[in-house]
Amino acid sequence: MALIICLLCGLIATGQETLQLKEKLKERSSSFCSDNNWSSDDKVSYHDLREMTVPAGGLLDVDAGQNGGISVKGENRSDVLVRACVQAWGNSLDAAKSAVAGVKISTTNGIRAEGSEENYSVSFQILVPRSTDVNLKAHNGGISISSINGKIEFLTTNGGVNLVDLSGDVRGRTTNGGVNVLLAGKSWNGAGMDVQTANGGVKLSMPEGYAANFEASTVNGGFNSDIASLNVEKDDRGRARTKHIAAPINGGGAPIRVTTTNGGVHISSASQNY
Repeated sequence: MALIICLLCGLIATGQETLQLKEKLKERSSSFCSDNNWSSDDKVSYHDLREMTVPAGGLLDVDAGQNGGISVKGENRSDVLVRACVQAWGNSLDAAKSAVAGVKISTTNGIRAEGSEENYSVSFQILVPRSTDVNLKAHNGGISISSINGKIEFLTTNGGVNLVDLSGDVRGRTTNGGVNVLLAGKSWNGAGMDVQTANGGVKLSMPEGYAANFEASTVNGGFNSDIASLNVEKDDRGRARTKHIAAPINGGGAPIRVTTTNGGVHISSASQNY
């Protein structure tokens, strides 16, 4: 009887944990495009969340336009779920609503927003199959990519970049924004990664024992690594003598390259930051 009670308690606890996890995921999904409205002395904003499903297959090409970020996450799914947060502003609430209504989300030749006005922005949250090739472009907005194995290219001008648990062939750049990279597993699966920023810091975390041919550099910024094999020589004041390192770690592997021009570089084990 005691054993049965323990098993029942375990099942109940597991069910509660699963329910809590689902609630957290639901909360994260609902938080996208929520509480985005604002007003000032002469402008009022209004937003609209739109969802659509498109077939998977081929290249996922997304252009956020002049204003808006892009988030793409890989999941165990067979289609592509697109969430678009359309926001516009005007002299009145009616004007803002009218501007939002004039923005169309096209999925014919890639995913992009189309509008005749300039006073709007569109941010995308997209869920895709894990094996998906993506090409992302933004101007004033960040880019986030996670849990995908494919050919990945991205470009943004003013926005940060977050890359989590990726594999395949990853190439991308931001002009004004920091770069955060979290590597997973024991080594990179695929051709490698090359990510650059002109103005922004680079933070990279990897599991201890991660194998790769690693390269990191900065021109104007500090260089700090908590991983001994990726540390640089420092002077008596603790300042890095060099701001570039290229070395195989744990036997080497696929090339992993992260560089910045104006910004610091920090490398750490994943267990310290996550």
